[in-house]
Amino acid sequence: MKADLRTDDRGENVALMEPLLLGDGYRHRGAVLDLAFDLTQKSAGFRRSLPTSLLTSLAGLVRSMNCYYSNLIEGHDTHPIDIERALQNDYSQDARKRDLQLEAKAHITVQQWIDGGALADGSAITPAGIGEIHRRFCQLLPDHLLWVEDPLTKERLRVVPGERRTRDVQVGRHVAISPAALPRFMERFAQVYGSTGKAESILAIAAAHHRLLWMHPFLGGNGRVARLMAHAQLLVALDTGAAWSVARGLARHVHDYKQLLANCDQTRRNDLDGRGTLSEEALGEFTHFFLKICLDQVTFMESLVQPDRLRARILLWAEEESRAGELPSPSGRLLEALLYCGELPRGDAGAVSGTGERHARRIVSALLEKGVLVAESQRAPLRLAFPATLASRWLPGLFPDKVD
Repeated sequence: MKADLRTDDRGENVALMEPLLLGDGYRHRGAVLDLAFDLTQKSAGFRRSLPTSLLTSLAGLVRSMNCYYSNLIEGHDTHPIDIERALQNDYSQDARKRDLQLEAKAHITVQQWIDGGALADGSAITPAGIGEIHRRFCQLLPDHLLWVEDPLTKERLRVVPGERRTRDVQVGRHVAISPAALPRFMERFAQVYGSTGKAESILAIAAAHHRLLWMHPFLGGNGRVARLMAHAQLLVALDTGAAWSVARGLARHVHDYKQLLANCDQTRRNDLDGRGTLSEEALGEFTHFFLKICLDQVTFMESLVQPDRLRARILLWAEEESRAGELPSPSGRLLEALLYCGELPRGDAGAVSGTGERHARRIVSALLEKGVLVAESQRAPLRLAFPATLASRWLPGLFPDKVD
């Protein structure tokens, strides 16, 4: 990123950002609409298949996964096990690793705020909503991560949480709009993306993702903000329950992701390439890619939590832990019951495990200590948890195994 001190408004016309949506005449419109329909059906079916309390537990792990992959795209590798430690205020002694843990914790805090319904009114695409995502994320970062460097002048520039840039910037070959023009462009952005129909709103998530990066409203943090905005949009448009993450797919195809985004910066190629200033074909290609990634991730998560397979993996782990003396037998019965019913009153643990009350308390205590059960209080129902330390056993492929 290059930046200079110019803060004037060069009077750019907001039409420079067009098309914001794929037009009715886009030649592959039918194909991307089919993908949007398939994604809607697949995501809804997946959510319906999960008990509410199980969905809540799964969403907690997905937040760590989303954070891991979103930061990985930026070149910051903080494994979910280290992220989980940070959530428990267990930080590395290494200063850089600790800073990355704090960055991850900031990301998760913002996503938890989003998952809690803070942007459920669709405000994720408004100037205020975008600014709030950036503010909440950046205000929790260690100071070291709030500085960016101009690659030409080597000048260090501080990122101010929630504040738009006051300098010109260039990212790759793309020279972003003048800083003083940002309010006009962001208002147009919100106007268009806030008035779409159901099917169009799903297509628009990919388009908005690029156009936000094209405007580049902040000195730093734009990538994370764009992906958190997309997460919020998917949460509203598809009622995902936060049970899957597009960031994993984007990170696994990061070269294509970045190349297709860069292609969207290109101007219209010819008379068949839409009617806007920017290439509609490139925007369509990115939209197709983005929706395919979403569909792949729903399919992946659905396969991971397919009841019989997940049950087999959990029971195998419980049996091995029992044989090693790490868990009392038969802990697996309680885990199996929670997998299917979602939550269970503590008083029912004995009946479910087929043991007496005292032994059931031992089972519950051991499973709580392992982090595979959680409860809001001593009297609250028990529910299954998915700790990052066991993800490779219970949900293989969710993220790489921890390598120390």
